[in-house]
Amino acid sequence: MFSGLSPLVIEDVTDGVERILVRARTPADSVPCPGCGAPSGRVHGYHLRTVADVSVDGRRVVVRVRVRRLVCPTRGCRHTFREQVPGVLERYQRRTTRLTRHVKAVVKELAGRAGARLLAILAMGLSRHMALRTLLRIPLPAGRVPRVIGVDDFALRRRHRYATVVIDAETHERIDVLPDRTADTLETWLREHPGVEVVCRDGSATYAEAIRRALPDAVQVGDRWHLWHNPCEAALSEVKAHSNCWATVLDAPLYDGPRAQTTLERWHHVHDLLGQGVGLLECARRLQLTLNTVKRYARADQPERMLRVPKYRASLVDPYREHLRERRAEDPAVPVLHLFEEIKALGFTGCLNLLHTYINQGRADADRSHISPRRFARMLLTRPDNLKSEHHDPPAVPHRPRPEPDPTVRPPTHRRPWQLAAARGCARQVCHGSAPRPVRARSASPRHRPVGPTPERAARLGALGRQRQQDDRQPVISPWLKYFATHTPHET
Repeated sequence: MFSGLSPLVIEDVTDGVERILVRARTPADSVPCPGCGAPSGRVHGYHLRTVADVSVDGRRVVVRVRVRRLVCPTRGCRHTFREQVPGVLERYQRRTTRLTRHVKAVVKELAGRAGARLLAILAMGLSRHMALRTLLRIPLPAGRVPRVIGVDDFALRRRHRYATVVIDAETHERIDVLPDRTADTLETWLREHPGVEVVCRDGSATYAEAIRRALPDAVQVGDRWHLWHNPCEAALSEVKAHSNCWATVLDAPLYDGPRAQTTLERWHHVHDLLGQGVGLLECARRLQLTLNTVKRYARADQPERMLRVPKYRASLVDPYREHLRERRAEDPAVPVLHLFEEIKALGFTGCLNLLHTYINQGRADADRSHISPRRFARMLLTRPDNLKSEHHDPPAVPHRPRPEPDPTVRPPTHRRPWQLAAARGCARQVCHGSAPRPVRARSASPRHRPVGPTPERAARLGALGRQRQQDDRQPVISPWLKYFATHTPHET
């Protein structure tokens, strides 16, 4: 039970309720002086040390050791010194050596708070601050210098502070982390760790110069990820630059309007100044643009290379795009609210604003679903055997036939009264040819009745609308608008 205390002489063991108290003393042997090394057995005095030991049966173990203060026999050396017990008691410690090993094993895996909670369960009470201090006292293992290393940078704080990580390229273990990504820091580390034969790095010229100066005989190898990432980025930039070409074939919308005109004007301004011999920095000052923006315009040899395809993400409306396209081809004036009700009956789970945005972006009238430059570049870089079937020839999106409105069935009852009134106002404008009355939004309280014409007036408006349609003096209106013009519910 107390095998770890074998160098001591145990005098008494007291079994308490919450702890076990062990009284011990040091053996009466000669102890060498820590200053001159001369052995001494002359006792100057005694001192009690109280330390904690490994718990027993879920209870704390406290050891009280009586240690001697000895007198050095050498003249001119220190007068007295306190004896130590190596392997059991360390200088200035409140725990035995074996208890410290257990604590280090726990905090090495769980660190501060979690380690303190587990040690409390094991009857080794320790604060989280002491657990962290114990963790910091653990010496780092002496790592070997591998034959093949990998060097790359990472951001500690993006665009502000970067560091360099050095790993073993064969075992993928981290070797060291350098405080920055400069050539001098990496060169110093390589000179302090000889034995590296192969260095795997990215395309950084800074790292290349540091390796060339520190290890002129080492082989520099480009890592696999950067070898594939660099051509992918180049392909993506070319796909974006040629958006004006492939967007026409795939029927993808391009940015037009004031934004496109501003882009073309800026390109002409930049190239006109460059043709006059003006530098890039002066161009940025005259045009009030950033230097990187001027460089991007200067690299484009044609203004069309600056036009881009909008970055639209996948939408919940995409499965119903073919249905919307057919409906808008049949009736260009069909209200968005009616389209929303139709695709909702087909299973659409989005909101009305999402459908409004989708139609305003022109995505509902395209022959194919929208494709982004990044997705198009990924398709170009993928092996043809690994492409999906829809990428080879995109088929038509399957859809169910739209439901035909039944005049004998009332519209959905989830509409608010002010929405019904607004729909009847639009129907009056189309059928009667007059401006609709301003409709004030009313609450859904039962004391407010829907605003609308009487049944007699609604019948006259419907007959007049049908007559004007026959005379081709008004466009064909939606069946739902005719329904609201001819059917006026009188219940709340």
